[in-house]
Amino acid sequence: MTDTAFRKLELAFAALAAAMFMVLPVFTGEGSLLSVTVFLILALLSISMSLVWGMAGIFSFGQTVFFGIAAYAYSVIMINTDNTLLSVGAAVAIACAVALAIGYFTIYGRVSDLYIAVITLAVSLLIYQYINTLSGDAARIGAANLGGYTGMPGVPPLSMPGDPTLYADVYGMYFISLGALIAAFTGIRLLERSVFGQSVIAVRENELRAELLGYDSRFYRLVVFVAGGAIAGFAGVLYAAWGGFIEPSVFSLAFAAQPIIWTVAGGVASPIGPALGSLLVQSLTTWLGARQIADNNIVLGLIFIAFVLFVPQGLVPAIRRLVVRETSP
Repeated sequence: MTDTAFRKLELAFAALAAAMFMVLPVFTGEGSLLSVTVFLILALLSISMSLVWGMAGIFSFGQTVFFGIAAYAYSVIMINTDNTLLSVGAAVAIACAVALAIGYFTIYGRVSDLYIAVITLAVSLLIYQYINTLSGDAARIGAANLGGYTGMPGVPPLSMPGDPTLYADVYGMYFISLGALIAAFTGIRLLERSVFGQSVIAVRENELRAELLGYDSRFYRLVVFVAGGAIAGFAGVLYAAWGGFIEPSVFSLAFAAQPIIWTVAGGVASPIGPALGSLLVQSLTTWLGARQIADNNIVLGLIFIAFVLFVPQGLVPAIRRLVVRETSP
């Protein structure tokens, strides 16, 4: 089997998985569906890592900063306006603006990928420390109270545009999250095949050679970085709307490390890798946590170490190499 044939098999698997998730509500209750929804939202966050790290080669350790900023922005705007379209649009736009600011000063400043990782993580931790110290009037923006280290409860769910009284229920949030995940996966796959996507990959493989051929490598990297921030931001919006609550832990080091672990586990080379890694790792840690078998952070650390040592390319690339080797004449 050639690598191209495996890609087609990978797409078929993704289509089958999407079909299975579409019919899942028929066979499960609302409690289980609520848990699966957050898995889909976190898978969407992991796909943003596939775009930024996998396609552009930018190791963003603080990808969750865009997730958290959009979640808080949606919560504040929605509480004050009760307008879903405005809240979602503004929250994603703010996440994009933050990604543009960070990306411009790091990418156009020729900062190395290692320092980009440090800077994005530092921004996330700074916001984490700042929000934790808020209290009283300093934590209030209009009718919304950020809540400091206790978090912000009472975040309104998504509502139907034009009818703010019709809110998305458990099933609505599930299908919105699933649709967003499918759309992100499809968009990244189409981008990879486009001229722009091929240019991004060329820059990732050899930035100097691409620049000698006339490509502005900084522009391509910045566009992908902002697009990744938009996907992570929308995931943050869904997360806040799903739980009706948001807290500073979305900016913490522990949460920032999770998309890295998911991506390493699944494989950064394909968007299906981080999504699969997210679903598998989160399912495992949730199952262990519910039974109080082991601390989640210890499990995540052991998973990360195991994959770095034994499957450094991740599950999907490892399966690809095995299938191609076994089926090759």
